[in-house]
Amino acid sequence: MKTLRKIISAALGITVAVSLTACNGGGMREKYAEQSLAALYNKFEGDMERGTPDSPITLHVLENDTAKSSGYLKVLLDGFNEKYKDYNIVAIDANQDQYSNLADDGPYGYGPDVLYQANDMLMKYCDGKHITPLPVEKLDAYNQLPELVKSTYTYNYRGSDYFMGVGVNMQAGMLYYRKDLLPDDWAQSWDDDKNGVPDMVEDMRKLYKWSKIRNSNNSAEYGFMQSFDDPYFSCGYLMTYGAYVFGSDNTDTTDIGFDNADARLGAGIILQLAEVMNSGCVDNSVTVARESEFASGAYFAVPDTQDMYGTLSSELISAYRKQGMSSAEARAAAEENIVAVPMPALPVSGDLTETEGDTIDAIVMGGMNGYAISSYTKYPKASLAFLNYATSYEMVLKRNEYLGIAPARQDCNSDCTVQADVAHSLYNMVETDRISIMPSVYGVERIWTPLATAFTDIATDPYRASGKKYTSGGKCNYTALDALLKSVNRNIYDSIYTIKK
Repeated sequence: MKTLRKIISAALGITVAVSLTACNGGGMREKYAEQSLAALYNKFEGDMERGTPDSPITLHVLENDTAKSSGYLKVLLDGFNEKYKDYNIVAIDANQDQYSNLADDGPYGYGPDVLYQANDMLMKYCDGKHITPLPVEKLDAYNQLPELVKSTYTYNYRGSDYFMGVGVNMQAGMLYYRKDLLPDDWAQSWDDDKNGVPDMVEDMRKLYKWSKIRNSNNSAEYGFMQSFDDPYFSCGYLMTYGAYVFGSDNTDTTDIGFDNADARLGAGIILQLAEVMNSGCVDNSVTVARESEFASGAYFAVPDTQDMYGTLSSELISAYRKQGMSSAEARAAAEENIVAVPMPALPVSGDLTETEGDTIDAIVMGGMNGYAISSYTKYPKASLAFLNYATSYEMVLKRNEYLGIAPARQDCNSDCTVQADVAHSLYNMVETDRISIMPSVYGVERIWTPLATAFTDIATDPYRASGKKYTSGGKCNYTALDALLKSVNRNIYDSIYTIKK
């Protein structure tokens, strides 16, 4: 990556003054779109803004729901406010939905100053210059970020690279399972290679078989459960067999590849897995109940992300307490029995009913969650101070403690204490190309609805009494599945290039 300081300093001759008090949101949006990125960058020069006791500077911070519910956001805000109380700067919850759109809110003056979101959501704001390029020499975390994180938040504009956000945690779908729900004889009957790891969490064929057995023993209990309408988790089945989002390393939105190579086999995996679940897999019912049903024992295994570990743990601790365990016993049992592993390998053939045959390592979609600064903030330097505080070594480790996230900072990844093995595993998955990072270009937001519609349609097939669309003679109809994926590509393309931004 080019030296960002040199690139931006060379461009500082072109600046455009823009009033942050414009009342017309559309006009404000146009003015920001017209000015140079260097002009936005230049706002970080000079001394920190200071408020007064009678008129403190108030920073509005947009965080995700789990940070709020876990108590982490309060710890973050309280810590920052104590540190900067002499500056009369106060950071508060923006009190907006975690998926709020800065492009809509910012120009009208009610968007956040600092926002935490996934890379695909943050980087879409580069078009229109809704977030501002960051001065890398003033970022405390920059030198601790791996190149993948840096490149994910790098925006190329007219041949120059700009750094737009600071990654906090890597995130990808992994299989979370209950160790205490394994069959008593798993070491004898479900560990063919005698490696000490249950077969059903290594091989999707075995998890498919175990799911059938568990449900046949008790109709209220299931093995693997997933809401297939969530493309973030479901895309991996296609990607394992060669699908991709956009061509040219996820930058060419004219090249959409959800039908590439043997992706139809991945669609068939979704179809087969839906057969051993219940109809909740068709919509978001499983996702809504995921943590509570996992804790109750109704679900043996679910796909989940690292930031949800705190919720999984809290639910299971509560369930153990109801069974009579003390608080300490319940906490220890939850830590022992919630296990996270990479998603199980898939059969090369795509047939989950086979008992022999080669497998292929599963690929999952992943992302980099991080912080960015709104271009519309009146207080860029105070916002930068908050961003540095929130991405500091101490606070990223605190975030790991509260939410179980896998830190993006290399020093925190080495020193984290919650889900440390998971954090290391994610790094290994990145290095072995088992994680496909969500694109950081405009257009990625247009992939979700066509994919969700297609995945829902596939998962519904086992519950169609007649007129099945993707099953023929009890087998996957791969011709129909391939046609569906091609239609997904067309719908995404039309959405990007026919529907105006």
